[in-house]
Amino acid sequence: MKKWRKGIIIFFILIFGITTLVFMPIKEALVFEYQNTEKVLAYLPSKKEQAFQIKYTHSIHLSDVVESYQVSTDGQLKQFELQFEDFAIGMPSEAGEGETFEEKNGIYYIKNMNRVFPYFDLRTGKVRANHKIIFEDREYPLSNYIEPGTWVRIKFKRINLLQRLKGANILDK
Repeated sequence: MKKWRKGIIIFFILIFGITTLVFMPIKEALVFEYQNTEKVLAYLPSKKEQAFQIKYTHSIHLSDVVESYQVSTDGQLKQFELQFEDFAIGMPSEAGEGETFEEKNGIYYIKNMNRVFPYFDLRTGKVRANHKIIFEDREYPLSNYIEPGTWVRIKFKRINLLQRLKGANILDK
């Protein structure tokens, strides 16, 4: 009878341990979720204070726009720079309070931005935008991981093993 009880206790400890390993969020990542459902489509393993950029082709003037972000120490996303080539519809014409506006070799920069978000939403381009994430000096087209035209929520958080298995690791391709 004692062996039977010991076997049941070991079984439940194993089940608890496996469940904890699968569902406990432990890996920090920049996460691309389907809309606001928390379903992970893709993720970029990263740490707090790491920077990344989102690059896309503007739909009207067809030139590149680069938005630069950094993950803050509290896991928020801070936009610190915007780079673009044309003043046109949808692009700023001046810097905000505390920001600086620069032009260098025909490219415009808004620097010293301090725009902080818990997350931001993005609809990946279907036709021209060709959204890319730039991380550690490498470009990764989002269309390799996310269907063009999809609304994604981008945030920094810890993900569990199941979410890692279901989502695409951007660094793996």
